[in-house]
Amino acid sequence: MYKETAVLKNETGLHARPASLFVKEASKYASDVKVEKDGKQYNAKSIMGILSMGAAMGTTITIIADGKDEKEAVKALVGLVNSKFGE
Repeated sequence: MYKETAVLKNETGLHARPASLFVKEASKYASDVKVEKDGKQYNAKSIMGILSMGAAMGTTITIIADGKDEKEAVKALVGLVNSKFGE
């Protein structure tokens, strides 16, 4: 298992377009990928899971992956968050 934390810096947080980009990126990896917010875990490959988090700008999330490409998955998703989803 590999995990890293990230802070949402984009204006809309993980809603609509950023959530879609996040799920699309997470789905590229074979590892089981989860996002943790306030002690609760959500499936990073599920758009409904990500949207139900209600993660707004300034929210700290932990991205957790478990599997053969876990480190690459986490690094890619943290990079996406840090890039503000291209906004």
